[in-house]
Amino acid sequence: VQLQASGGGSVQAGGSLRLSCRASEIDFDINDMGWYRQAPGKERELVATITAGGSTKYGDFVKGRFTISLDLDMSTVYLQMNSLKPEDTATYYCNADVRVSINTDRDYWGQGTLVTVSS
Repeated sequence: VQLQASGGGSVQAGGSLRLSCRASEIDFDINDMGWYRQAPGKERELVATITAGGSTKYGDFVKGRFTISLDLDMSTVYLQMNSLKPEDTATYYCNADVRVSINTDRDYWGQGTLVTVSS
């Protein structure tokens, strides 16, 4: 399974970005996909996840600013980020939890895409 993330970049505070992450070479069922982020000197934290059934979870800091969505046909997860703040500056990593066999789930990570928000 390969995860290819895109959509990062630089934006001013209050602006918006849309991240995309497509899973390729996938022959198994996706349980859920999501986004995590890591700022310099900080631990990686949950941004948002979404299950194949559409259930979502967001980090507390999101506060309604971000929306995660999943296109299972395209094996692609999106993160619409609005009202961005300088503290959202981080490298954003895509994650996929995949059922690779009847009793085995496996985590996959993308390469990360940098989001920079200037004040």
